[in-house]
Amino acid sequence: MQARMQNPAMVLSGAMGPIQEIFKAVHGGGVDAQTLELVHLRVSQINGCSACVDAGVKGGRKAGVGEEKLATAAAWREAPYFSDEERAALALAEAATRLADRPDAVSDEIWDTAATYYDEKQLAAIVLMIGVTNLFNRLNATTRQIAGAWG
Repeated sequence: MQARMQNPAMVLSGAMGPIQEIFKAVHGGGVDAQTLELVHLRVSQINGCSACVDAGVKGGRKAGVGEEKLATAAAWREAPYFSDEERAALALAEAATRLADRPDAVSDEIWDTAATYYDEKQLAAIVLMIGVTNLFNRLNATTRQIAGAWG
């Protein structure tokens, strides 16, 4: 397998810096790094982005996410390893990623559950992590970025 081109955010000068600033803001939003990595991993799994799944597993390990969670993130509803807070973040991540799957993509129930565990600043961090991950998934899948190629 070969990438079609370099990641577009690397090709256009000035694109990667602002994206990195968003990541910096996300990580300053008060959400546990492990939860953010799980959100990134789950969104990337849904979108089938091998480069981001690979990065998500590596980032999760670096943040201290256990192997059980990394191995079962795709089946988090049935796995006993996730806290209620993580489950709320993962449900929000799935809903916000699968917008076209149902008319009320992010239902009040999903939002309200997340809001019981996270304040507005934390919710902003989670939503931004979901959005930026979806951005990278789409860039990487479109240009066929190779898992592990970014180091």
